[in-house]
Amino acid sequence: MHWKELEVWKLSHEMVLDVYRLTRSFPDHEKFRLTSQLCRAASSVPANIVEGNARHSRKEYIQFLVTARASLEETRYHSLLARDLRYLGSLDYDLFEAKAERISRMLNSFIRSLRAKGTSDKAK
Repeated sequence: MHWKELEVWKLSHEMVLDVYRLTRSFPDHEKFRLTSQLCRAASSVPANIVEGNARHSRKEYIQFLVTARASLEETRYHSLLARDLRYLGSLDYDLFEAKAERISRMLNSFIRSLRAKGTSDKAK
């Protein structure tokens, strides 16, 4: 399946767009600190899904999905920090966190599914 067809990719891409929208209102002095960290961590999630999808084995694909999951957790922390610094309102944070939790569940399910199929060639 092409990566653009994966629901987990679609939702994680949507999350990146949310991050870019939400960080526009962060203070200018955070441009090269929290804003940059949050944008990089968030964009790493769908990017790792894409890169894993291009690999030739399930084992490699799983490794990239695990990395995507780690980037998602980093993103969640940075969004919590932004909320606690009052750069994100509670409603924006809650909506963001709900989406991140959904992505987390989807990634975990996808990883379990691929592991159940084994680590041989993806085409099999």
